[in-house]
Amino acid sequence: MTSHLMPTYARQSVTFARGEGAWLWDSTGRRYLDAVAGIAVCSLGHAHPAVADALCAQSRTLLHTSNLYGAGLQAQLADRLAELSGMDNVFFSNSGAEANEAAIKIARKYGHQKGIDEPVVLTMEKSFHGRTMGTLSATGNTKIKQGFAPLLAGFRHVAYNDVPAIEAELAADANIVAIMVEPVQGEGGVNIPAPDYLNRIRELCDRHDLLMILDEIQTGVGRTGRFLAYQHNGMLPDVCTMAKALGNGVPIGACLARGKAADVLTAGNHGSTFGGNPLACAAALAVLNSVTADGLLDSVAAKGAQIHAALSQALAENSHVAAIRHKGLMIGVELDRPCGELVGMALEQGVLINVTADNTIRLLPPFVIDDAQIAMLTGTLSALIQEFSR
Repeated sequence: MTSHLMPTYARQSVTFARGEGAWLWDSTGRRYLDAVAGIAVCSLGHAHPAVADALCAQSRTLLHTSNLYGAGLQAQLADRLAELSGMDNVFFSNSGAEANEAAIKIARKYGHQKGIDEPVVLTMEKSFHGRTMGTLSATGNTKIKQGFAPLLAGFRHVAYNDVPAIEAELAADANIVAIMVEPVQGEGGVNIPAPDYLNRIRELCDRHDLLMILDEIQTGVGRTGRFLAYQHNGMLPDVCTMAKALGNGVPIGACLARGKAADVLTAGNHGSTFGGNPLACAAALAVLNSVTADGLLDSVAAKGAQIHAALSQALAENSHVAAIRHKGLMIGVELDRPCGELVGMALEQGVLINVTADNTIRLLPPFVIDDAQIAMLTGTLSALIQEFSR
């Protein structure tokens, strides 16, 4: 049968019909352990009761009025995010890419307010910020840009986790107005920088009067064991973006700003038809209440360490394993060769995994994964890696 879907995805040969917690069931009734969580989206697991109840209640009351009128739940959600993040205000969008577009617009207008006609945003090699033309231009991955030139001007890329490279660019170009960086590079291979990397970027931004923009689309809402990854560093960015887990599957993104970045965008500068509608905000409020419940974020850190330890022990003698990295429940197993076929092999064993950067197995399990499921995940994956690397 011919499909009318554009062939934009290399889909696996399975269709899921329902989910509960860390489990998914396909259309034939077979059960799978989900260690991808919709690419870090369903962090509370599937069919989470609090989110489901909030969606049902809100759908019977009001779905949409547009941003021409009072904010209602949007204002409540903005207040909650400001409280949890330390930021001043929030713009709501439908996705992470749109949140990053808002951040880029803030940076550019900030530059123009300083009298810079052609502002430049410094981003990192191997970064991923989205697939719109603006966020694609910001992304430091040549492969996914192929076929879409000409891209937008105003972006420059330097090596990740390399502060001297940033300093060299700042010395060479007075038009740089912002530094945009992921606290952990997800699509780039679960790359974790030095512990003081973000602090040193913060110091450079303060010294040069630049905006520090943190893309927390994947790391935010608890994925690293703190509500936002920058909270490990005891500092604040000027702009922070989040999406993915914020709605646990309901599309919503957010661009948070503070201080000199907070009032850059004014009425008429930016907008979104659906951004922050009542349904999405109701879901996000339920997510925040659940994520910040006592002990959950501590359990994220503990479960991530548990998975890392189990994989490290099982694969210690495998010379084809280049590195095993983790920050909370964001885990990468780097091999010395492309390993995309492991996704299909794991699927056959009833486990969902992801491979990014060609050679890194990325695990993003839901926060509700339990000890038995962790044992199944680490045991199955270790055995598959041993078989694959023979």
